[in-house]
Amino acid sequence: MKKIFFLFLLIIGAIVIYTETTRLKFDKKPQNVILISIDGLQAKHLAEYGYALKTTPNLDGFLDSSYLFMNTISPSSWTVPTHMSIFTSMFPSEHKVVNKFLDYDPASKSGTVANLKQLTPSAVTLAEIFKNNGYVTGGFTGDSGVGKQFGFSQGFDEYYDAQAFGGFDGSVPKALDWLAKNKDKKFFLFLHGYDVHGQYAPASGFDYRYVTQPYTGQFTGSPAEQATLREEGLKNGKLNLSLQDVSFWRAIYDEKINRMDFEFNSFMEQIKKMGVMDNTAIVVFSDHGTEFYEHQRLDHGHTLYGELVDVLFAIHLPGQNTGKKIMSLVSTIDIMPTILKLVGINNPVPAQVKGIDLTPSLNGADLSRDIFMETDYRLYTHKRAVQTPDGWKFILTLENSGRELYNLKNDPGEQINLEDKEPKKAYELEQELDKHLKDMNALDGPWVVGCSPVYPGQCL
Repeated sequence: MKKIFFLFLLIIGAIVIYTETTRLKFDKKPQNVILISIDGLQAKHLAEYGYALKTTPNLDGFLDSSYLFMNTISPSSWTVPTHMSIFTSMFPSEHKVVNKFLDYDPASKSGTVANLKQLTPSAVTLAEIFKNNGYVTGGFTGDSGVGKQFGFSQGFDEYYDAQAFGGFDGSVPKALDWLAKNKDKKFFLFLHGYDVHGQYAPASGFDYRYVTQPYTGQFTGSPAEQATLREEGLKNGKLNLSLQDVSFWRAIYDEKINRMDFEFNSFMEQIKKMGVMDNTAIVVFSDHGTEFYEHQRLDHGHTLYGELVDVLFAIHLPGQNTGKKIMSLVSTIDIMPTILKLVGINNPVPAQVKGIDLTPSLNGADLSRDIFMETDYRLYTHKRAVQTPDGWKFILTLENSGRELYNLKNDPGEQINLEDKEPKKAYELEQELDKHLKDMNALDGPWVVGCSPVYPGQCL
């Protein structure tokens, strides 16, 4: 009996020690939250995710002292639906802001703008929750896909979106001015920039720092050229670029990323001087990636392949000076419940929130689960997909019943469709995807292909 009792005490002691260790990691609860979105950043173009070029020394330093999620999937592949999913922890089919317009008439060049409050009146945003809990809230963005007309300003005391496709050089100074006035209050800050987006170019022009010379192709890297290639790829299903041209466009992207790193560092240095980091959780993420000919097109939104949905996601807590890589397969819809847990706010809309609290993963728990994603980009296509922790991915194209199955362990670039060779696995994942869509009441069409403009000059 004594041995049994002694063993029992050891077990209880171990549980107490484990619980205490877990609790101590969160003893210094962050009071404030800064949410930083780097629009269009493909995770695989960062050194921390294995990229050969060291284009982001400042961001790398931040990530080295943060919890870095290595396998994060975005719920969509372009700005409007992804950010709304992050702010509501709902899938695009649930919040319904899946395109810029709810309807559009090409003849009159007008339509009904998709707005969260009108489409899903019951939806509560992350900013609203903070505001309702006594926080001051500020958002400073590059406009365009996160403009207030779609509902992104919902819950913010101040929301800046005056510069279309604006970079951090525009949003950071505004954010710092706001922080200087509000840093002694409880605050929630959203900072966003289009620095690496195809429709952004540095004011001083490119210096081609990563371009292999001599480059003898026709391109300069301008947003106009990128837009032409985007539309050509959408129209024809693929582009016909030389290896030199592909290398050039990737080098332009790397230059944008490197320039963004400078702006990121400028912001971080200033908030350190303000003392903001002492009581603030900082979450850095990208909303989606960008394709550079991995599937013979450029830009984003039109597919659900890894180059578009594998994204950056990291959390830095007050006083943290060492980092940890977390391998769990997660989604950016998990950001909202995780942030609320970190600051100690009870989630007021549990039925709405489809993401999960990831704080247990900071202490080693594997929270991997099947991750779902979707896109209805410009009504050009309607795609739905599921990715599993054991490395399978199934993509369903609703308008033509197209099916794709990939074994990501053997084929990380998603080049070999195994739908015919692995019919059982394809069937299993399609059934799971169907269940997910039924749960959202989003299984039925009609899945009409049409035109819903994102940029000027479309749908003429």
